[in-house]
Amino acid sequence: MKRPRAGTNPSGRRTANRKWSARVTRESHALVLEEGVFKKRSAKDIARSLKRSADRSGARKANPYRSALSMLTFYINRAGANLPAGRKRILQAAKDELRQLYGRT
Repeated sequence: MKRPRAGTNPSGRRTANRKWSARVTRESHALVLEEGVFKKRSAKDIARSLKRSADRSGARKANPYRSALSMLTFYINRAGANLPAGRKRILQAAKDELRQLYGRT
């Protein structure tokens, strides 16, 4: 008997839980992210937006720096191979900007 692919039900149709990482990014209550934060063109703008969200959040479990950096790292890891090199450079630079904003250089 042939086993169905991961992310499909026995009839071969895709299941709803296939994009769990998109749901986490969209529905995370730890940080209320600005719309399109990861699509911004400037690393400074991305870092400032994440810092603003982390500082305002009362639902996060970790300190603001850690929450902001975790969300950025989560996005980079989930985008993976689909992320163009230019976007990845900007997002990696946003990590450095976050470190500077929080005085962790």
